Amino acid sequence: MRRETVPFDRSRFRRGSGPAADPAFPALKARVIARTAHHYYADKDDLLFDRLARRFKALNLPDARAYLAHLDGADGREEWTALEAEITIGETFFFRYAEQFAALRQQILPALIAARREERTLRIWSAGCSTGAEPYSIAILLHELLGADLVRWDVGIVGTDISEAALATARAGEYGRWALRTMPTEERLRWFRPAAPRPGATREGGYRLRSEFRDMVRFERRNLMGLIDGTVPASFSGFDLVLCRNVLIYFSAEHVLGMMRGFADRLRPGGWLLIGHAEPNPAFDAWLTPVALPGTAAYRRRDEPPLPGTSPRQAWDHAPLPDPAPTATVFAYAEDVVPDAIAIDPIPLPDAVLPAGSPVDFDSPEDRLSRIRALADAGDTGEAWKQLRKAVDADPTAAPLRYYEGLLARSLGREAEAERALRGALFLDRDFVMAHLHLGLMLSSLGRRAPARRALDNALRLAQGLEPDAALPEGDGVTAGDLVVTVRHALEEFGRPLR
Repeated sequence: MRRETVPFDRSRFRRGSGPAADPAFPALKARVIARTAHHYYADKDDLLFDRLARRFKALNLPDARAYLAHLDGADGREEWTALEAEITIGETFFFRYAEQFAALRQQILPALIAARREERTLRIWSAGCSTGAEPYSIAILLHELLGADLVRWDVGIVGTDISEAALATARAGEYGRWALRTMPTEERLRWFRPAAPRPGATREGGYRLRSEFRDMVRFERRNLMGLIDGTVPASFSGFDLVLCRNVLIYFSAEHVLGMMRGFADRLRPGGWLLIGHAEPNPAFDAWLTPVALPGTAAYRRRDEPPLPGTSPRQAWDHAPLPDPAPTATVFAYAEDVVPDAIAIDPIPLPDAVLPAGSPVDFDSPEDRLSRIRALADAGDTGEAWKQLRKAVDADPTAAPLRYYEGLLARSLGREAEAERALRGALFLDRDFVMAHLHLGLMLSSLGRRAPARRALDNALRLAQGLEPDAALPEGDGVTAGDLVVTVRHALEEFGRPLR
């Protein structure tokens, strides 16, 4: 049963005071963790309260006590589904984590293809697939690796997630330009078709994955806790490759061990398991053998012989990177002088891009940025732009806001304004690695090789000065090691030797 939408009364809402001011929050937190097993939030009260507050607002409820009563009411089951999606969904994009996809392309998938050459079958599970970018990326890789021989193979790729909303997006296979912002134009055109806006939609047209890739993947709603409580059936097994990247971080150590054992039981002989960079644990060695591949947390079954050229050692060891360049680097672009960031004019956009809607008030700069990202990730770039302008007016010296101003402008095809905003971000924070990267990639796509090379050089030097597994600010989970690989590939296209 659907709840009628009613205006939200902010005067009844305690969000500005945080979890400490809501006496029922501890009970709600305990209930959420017990139900979802998301131990990730055990020491993150502010973050959990922020996620819960979105549900309070959606239901026009004043506090945790009222929300607990709603969970126990007639609509409780539906609300638990919405809450589970709220506290787990994050942005995902195609070919996320370059080193892992390099390992898939160069070692893991070729080894599986060779091992299954006789029977010509492959079974792959993307666990916690969100909106589908990961399993679709695997489909693209297999399409390219198998080529014309693909029609003679029986390839089954399944993506599972707890969120019905994310799975609906995945099944549609349609993504906004923002979600593909890191993808080179030639690859985007090879894998996607432009999609016109739906009638009455307030967002610009996006891109739909071509049917030959969409048809390779099916999606199911499954909770990974089912690996422990038995609700994932035994028939859901026999996989050659399982990917569960950056999902285990949500669960307690005890639950993670149970899930890893469940994954091991569902691997075929010769199969592989990939998890996130920060998720390996020596305790996994009870069921799996870690395999050393650069920047990749990869495992095989305990009964597998070592692969030629690899060693069964700690898979979370990163390959050594070159020594960082001297810190006295001058971040300048010669003829490209950055103006005073405070004086940067707003980017004018056509009224058609800006859908009607009432302004949204926020309680903190973090709320503003979170809302802008959520709107952009959902493809509602026009509304994201309106909220971004409000945020910039309120805080014109915030480098992250200028950075997203640049990304949004570029996603709308306004490269001059995007360049100005990215340079504004760098004027405010010269060590902003992702701003250097995106400026370099954009200039490269425009054929401006010299300033593009300088920007990419700066991104590379800064990334090399960090730990390989250090997450980059505003990097959507990209680590310094990931970025080093990306920039090296980009610089190789310039035909220059790398140190």
